[in-house]
Amino acid sequence: MIEQTKKTLFIGGKGGVGKSTSAAAIAWKLAKSGKKTLLISTDPAHNLGDIFSKKIGGEPKKLNTNLYGLEIDAALETTKYINSVKDNIKGIVNPGMRDEVYRQLDTAKASPGADEAALFDKLISIILEEGEDYDHLVFDTAPTGHTIRLLTLPELMGVWIEGMLRKRKKTNENYVQLLNDGEPIEDPIYEVLLERKNRFAKAREILLNEDKTGFIFVLNPERLPILETKKAIDLLHKYELHVKTIIVNKILPEEADGEFLKQRKIHEEQYLKQINDTFRKQKLIHVPLLSHDITNLEQLDVFSDYY
Repeated sequence: MIEQTKKTLFIGGKGGVGKSTSAAAIAWKLAKSGKKTLLISTDPAHNLGDIFSKKIGGEPKKLNTNLYGLEIDAALETTKYINSVKDNIKGIVNPGMRDEVYRQLDTAKASPGADEAALFDKLISIILEEGEDYDHLVFDTAPTGHTIRLLTLPELMGVWIEGMLRKRKKTNENYVQLLNDGEPIEDPIYEVLLERKNRFAKAREILLNEDKTGFIFVLNPERLPILETKKAIDLLHKYELHVKTIIVNKILPEEADGEFLKQRKIHEEQYLKQINDTFRKQKLIHVPLLSHDITNLEQLDVFSDYY
């Protein structure tokens, strides 16, 4: 069984390698073992509903015994995120400026990175609060580049907020000395920043805890998925996030016949050797190419045996 002792699992990989199906199979197997499991999609494509033949949506939905699904809607989470910022500054901004500040915040919804920040906030909320109701959290993440940014944000945002806090503290100290006769002043913005810094620190602590969190990459025995996975693992390693397991998916079965498949099998053997040589530190799980897509629970049940 893959990483079954860990509370939180992130399943990543290049688009089209079978990442969502693998995440669903892992979550299904955990649920079958009696563990209450939440399967979360952060991938904008949201393939989980197709696998389970159910509309899942932005609230946890029961898919089967012990198994629940959640598809994070980035646009909805961005709106919630912007509204929370508005609430935080409501008592701080001058009433005459409030409408203009709110207009700027609404404009920010469409800015690059807004969806990512909102998705990150939701992910932290699931890990720190909502996840307490489950034995396992299985994240079906977006394609590799997005996953890397998402997983490295706790450190990057923590450093950024630390700098903001220092500047804010210095400004307050100067303000007190010049205008407030040395009396301390309350700073709601400082408190908001400090609270966010603490949340990021808690999330990073969980991500770095190898007893609680596992990172699994899915790839196919092909050139580009191998190269992309190697780059992703090396980058995560720099942030002290270590990938211990790789699923080698869609391997041609031995009984595959025909001249075309025979030639393809020769190329595949070379890539399988490259995978073995490249990922010596990772546990490799080999999963065959099936003759059909996974479209129902019976097929998913059989497929999950490979995990």
